[in-house]
Amino acid sequence: QVQLVESGGGLVQAGGSLRLSCAASVHTFSAYAMGWFRQAPGKEREFVAAISTNSGFTLHANSVKGRFTISRDNAKNTVYLQMNSLKPEDTANYYCAASSRRATTLGHDYDYWGQGTQVTVSS
Repeated sequence: QVQLVESGGGLVQAGGSLRLSCAASVHTFSAYAMGWFRQAPGKEREFVAAISTNSGFTLHANSVKGRFTISRDNAKNTVYLQMNSLKPEDTANYYCAASSRRATTLGHDYDYWGQGTQVTVSS
């Protein structure tokens, strides 16, 4: 069982930055690919970014490419999402997820999910 706890969300003005963290309570964190997804009110969940077990491979959605960066620290059992140049359309609840298979854009490939952290970007 993997428990994931996100933190770092909040209210920020457009153009600002936030760094989200996701702490995993599992002994084998390095065995899991990790991903970030988001869901805005009234919209479907969408992929944001993913990272492989050893950080050798990353994926970013086109909508965040060049602004957001996913990274991980296996020694701290934590995955991060650095978000720069935030836009009002980035407003959503952000979730981290763990996959025992691979880093993908598909939600159904992920086995465990956190409760989410809210990010609100004001214009």
